[in-house]
Amino acid sequence: MAALNCPSIKFYTSAAKLNECPSSSSEVAFAGRSNAGKSSAINAITEQKGLARTSKTPGRTQLINFFEISHEKFLVDLPGYGFAKVPLGVKNLWQKELEKYLRQRQQLNGLILLSDVRHPLKEFDRSIINWAKESDLPIHILLTKADKLKHGAATNTLLEISKEQTIKGRVSVQLFSALKGNGIKEVRKLLADWLFL
Repeated sequence: MAALNCPSIKFYTSAAKLNECPSSSSEVAFAGRSNAGKSSAINAITEQKGLARTSKTPGRTQLINFFEISHEKFLVDLPGYGFAKVPLGVKNLWQKELEKYLRQRQQLNGLILLSDVRHPLKEFDRSIINWAKESDLPIHILLTKADKLKHGAATNTLLEISKEQTIKGRVSVQLFSALKGNGIKEVRKLLADWLFL
C-alpha cells in the first residue's frame, strides 16, 4: 500500500464552482464547520505549516482548494460552513456548491468530517454524515481539538459518537489534535488507503 509523501504535497488550484475543478483520478475531501480547525488539521497531517491557510477569523476558506499528492490524486479542502461571518447570499452560494461537489464529484473516494470535540456534530455535520451513509461513501469523523478536553471527557465523547454513528454506513471516528499531533498517523494511513485504492 502506498503511503503519503507529505513533503511533496503542494497546492494545485482553487475552484469556485464544480465545473472549475481539475481533472482527477482520486480525491479525499475535508469538510467541517468554519471553526473546527480544518486548515490546522490539513497542515498537521501533511507536515506543512503553510499549506492550508489558517486564520483567527473562521470562514476564510471560500473556495474548493486542491492539494496534489501525486499525479491526479488530491486532498480537497472544502469551504467551511456554519460559523463564517459572511453575507447570507455568499454563504448560501458556498453551501450550494459544496452540496453539488459532494453529490456529483465521481472521483471522491472518502470524506473527512472535522468536528470540535467540545461541541460535536451540529445539524449540518449530521446532514453530511447521513448523506454519506445514503451514498455509501466512507466518512471518517475527526473529533478535533482533543487537547482542549481532559482525556476521560474526550474519550466519553468518542465512545458516544462511535456508538451512535457506526451502526449503519461506512463511518469511523477518532480523536485528533493538530497541536499535540495526536491521531495524525491514523489519518495518514486512512488517506493512503482511500487515495491509492
